[in-house]
This record gives sequence, structure tokens and C-alpha cells, in this order.
Amino acid sequence: MASHRKSRTPGPRVAGIRTPALATAALTSVALLSQTANAAPTDDDKPSLEEVERKVDDLYRQAESATEKYNAAKERTAKQRKRVDTLLDDVAKRTQRLNEAREELGSFAAAQYRTGAGIPDTATFLLADSPQDVFDQRQLMDRMTGRQKEAVDDYVTQQSETMRTRQEATKSLETLTESQGDLKTAKATVQRKLTDARELMAKLTAEEKARLAAIEKEKREEAARKAAELARQQQAQREAAQQDSGAGTQDPSGSGSSGSSASTTAPPADASYATKAEKALAFARAQIGKPYVWGATGPDSYDCSGLTQGAWKSAGVTLPRTTFDQVDAGTTVPVSQAQPGDLVFFYDDVTHVGIYIGNGKMIHAPKPGTYVREESIFYDGESSIHSVVRPA
Repeated sequence: MASHRKSRTPGPRVAGIRTPALATAALTSVALLSQTANAAPTDDDKPSLEEVERKVDDLYRQAESATEKYNAAKERTAKQRKRVDTLLDDVAKRTQRLNEAREELGSFAAAQYRTGAGIPDTATFLLADSPQDVFDQRQLMDRMTGRQKEAVDDYVTQQSETMRTRQEATKSLETLTESQGDLKTAKATVQRKLTDARELMAKLTAEEKARLAAIEKEKREEAARKAAELARQQQAQREAAQQDSGAGTQDPSGSGSSGSSASTTAPPADASYATKAEKALAFARAQIGKPYVWGATGPDSYDCSGLTQGAWKSAGVTLPRTTFDQVDAGTTVPVSQAQPGDLVFFYDDVTHVGIYIGNGKMIHAPKPGTYVREESIFYDGESSIHSVVRPA
């Protein structure tokens, strides 16, 4: 007898299972999507030149931030190593004094033993945790001379201080190890950021590099325009200050325009500062053309804070090593009132610094691959300026 079931149209099988047409279509779509995902990227997927520029600038910024952290870790490591060396020298000296005190006590113990006082032999005495305990236990402290008692007290003191110094040296060694680890990490971070930036630049075509150079030129021109504008503002302020000074001389009460000027103008740098600033600037100018090398403090190469530190050191002013600390090493003044020698700091995380030379310009060590040079303080836009500090 014939079956009444309708025959089904054979369909493809997947893993031994017959699949309906809808599932087949879905599988086909998935396959196509997979092929698309694995296909080589098109020109539309390639980042724009502006995006590459932003990424490269950001990587250099990150590298500079890592450089300052490296500088801080290096300084911390150097100080800690010096501290450890000092402590170890102290331990050695104390150990020598301890041994001398031990020998003296041993001679006292041997003398007491020879007189039949019941003191154990010298070896037993010297191995005791506390020689004074030995004397106390034998009830011989009253038989000892003042010099002998003083020797026991000195030994106990030396023993305690030597132990304390050894413990301090051990802790300092542990801290030194941590600082060395921080130094290694910071160094690796700098190198990684610089490598990433260089790889991005290496992928640019000759045409893209030419376009990038044109963009950089436009930025420099805009920065120069802003520097010229700042120079005009500063000149106008100087002229106004001179006029206000004259008006103040004629007005014994001190009221008038000179009073309002004082409320908006930072105290001018004195002659002493100007003399020091001149020396610092002379040093900075002499470094123009030398390469930026992260972590360098001269004399053949510099990073940004190494240059400013060296410049002011030549003027007899000691600045901290890093931008993070240099920004606090002086008096903050408005950008409009910056004077030659002042330090100009950049970015919210204070990771770059230059030394102001006047007319809206500075000398600085910009970034890896560049050289110490004069440049507008607006080289990376007005908003990048964090603060201006007068260091002396």
C-alpha cells in the first residue's frame, strides 16, 4: 500500500543533519561575512594623515611623560644607593668597634677567670648574647672596676646600634631594589612609545610625509604669530608700567592708575634675577643644535628638564631634576608677564619645559629626533601652556 506522506525535497546536510533552505541562506551569509572580515583592509580602513599625526604626537607626549618618570626613578635610585652605601660603611665601622669592645671584654673575662672569680673561659664569654648578663649572673659587677663596667656598657651599646644600622641597611636595600624596578619599567615604557611612534611614521608615503611637513609649517607660522602678539602685549605693559610709575611719583597718596596696575601685574624681577637669567640663557643658547636624548643632562645631549636644570645651574641656582618638581621651584607668574629666564611648563601633566627668552619665544629640547632650538612658546597651541615659573 502506497504511503500518503509527501516527499520532501532533498536539502544539503551539515554534519550529517539535513538543513532547510532558510538555514542554508543564513549559513551562506555567515560565510560571506567571514570572507569580508578576513579580507585585506581597503584604503577606507587606513587612518587619515591627521589621525596618524595625532597618534604620533600623543605617543611622543607619552614618551616624554615616561621620560620624566624615568628621571624621577633614576634620581630616587641614585639617592637610595648613596644611602645604602653610607649605611653599609657605618655598619662596617660599628662592627669594627664592636669587635674591639668584644676583645677588651674578653681580656677582662680572662683576667677574672685567672683570679678564680668563676667567670667561664673567654670563648664562652664572647659567645654569650649579653656579656653584661654573664657578669650580672655571676654577681661580679661589684668586683669590676669603673673602666670594666664602662667597657661592658659600651659593648652593649655598640651591639644594639650595629644591629639597628644593619636592619636599616637591609630596608634601604629593599627600597633600592624597588627603585631599580621602577627605573627599568619607566625605561621600557619610553622605548616602547618611541618605537610605536617611529613605526607609524615609517608607514607614511613620501606624499603623506610632504603633507605632514606642510601641516607642521602652518602650525609654526601660527605659533610665530601668537608669539609676536604676546611680544606686543608685553611691550605695551612695560610702557604702561613706566607711565604708571611716573604718575605714582606725582601722587604721594599712592592712589590712581598705579594702584590698579599693581593689582594686575606680578612684581617685576629684580636686577639680581636679571643677572642670573642672563647667565642661564647664555648657557641655553650654547646648547642649541645638540640632540634631544631622553634622560640626558648634558653636556652633549639633553632632555627638556635636563636642559633647564643645566641652564640655571650655570647661574648658581639648583633646580630639581624633573618637570614635576621644577614647576614648584619658584614663583608662578602670568604668561603675559613672562620675563627672560622664566620656565614655561606645558600640558596638564606638566611633562615638558622650556626657558623663556622673550618675545614669546623659548629655548627647549622638544622631543626625540629633534635638537635643542628656539621656538615659540605656542608651538603646540596656546592651551598646551600649563604655567610660567620664575625660579630665583
